Amino acid sequence: MARKGSQFAGVSVAITTPFQGDLVDYNLLKKQVEFQIEAGVQCLCPVGTTGESPTLSHDEHERVISAVIETVAGRAKVMPGTGSNSTREALKLTRWAAKEGADGALVVAPYYNKPTQEGFYQHFKALAEDAGIPICVYNIPGRTGKNVDPETIARLAELEQIQLVKEATGSLDQASQILELTDLTLLSGDDSLTLPLMAIGGEGVISVVSNIVPGDMLSLVRAAAAGDFAEAQKMHFKLFTLCRELLGLSTNPIPIKIAMKMLGRDSGELRLPMTPLCENGEKRLREVLTAYGLL
Repeated sequence: MARKGSQFAGVSVAITTPFQGDLVDYNLLKKQVEFQIEAGVQCLCPVGTTGESPTLSHDEHERVISAVIETVAGRAKVMPGTGSNSTREALKLTRWAAKEGADGALVVAPYYNKPTQEGFYQHFKALAEDAGIPICVYNIPGRTGKNVDPETIARLAELEQIQLVKEATGSLDQASQILELTDLTLLSGDDSLTLPLMAIGGEGVISVVSNIVPGDMLSLVRAAAAGDFAEAQKMHFKLFTLCRELLGLSTNPIPIKIAMKMLGRDSGELRLPMTPLCENGEKRLREVLTAYGLL
């Protein structure tokens, strides 16, 4: 039996937000969207962590959502980031995404204010009962400061519009509990853990590395979904160093944006408090891209 949210199975890409000076570069954003569509990814996720949503104004956040949906034009799904540590603000963003025609909403657990488990439940419940589109619970305690426990996710799974989990705890035990307790579709929130999570029942990934090599991540996910774990393992190890360095050299999205600049696909500009890679970091990144065959 298919799990709730299975329409999002496969590769979703957490796309970057390109800047020119102090402005969002919407022309380059559209080119990045077209690059992903041509590769055949299933879903695009703008204005998440990788899209530098914390440094976008509310107007920019909404405009980027609209621009991506308009450019995609039904050729893939769009699941923008609409989370906030304020339930009222998350509702506003999720309503906007729904109004503009988004297929779902990627909602990070409220950060900084460290809600209780009941607070997490009520936050996501308010969105699920209001928005009218599927909600993906994005659990990344390394950034938010607190875990959404599997038991809380199991409660949330009883709500119709709670359909997915972006699992970024790094814990296979937690992922296993979620898959055991619920009928939600589970997507990896860490590129390097895509294969292990699919081996226990996950159905894909919301990927950062796919900003530059969507075809290879698609090959991994398709092989794992088909039960061809020999081929999936081969792709896992091909991607592993690239994934590790892109997410290990510095805070996401710094390395991926610099990598895209090296490949001629982004300005590499970031908004404070994000700052560029140091000289040694750039050197290492260039080495990794060269070894992969991208430079």
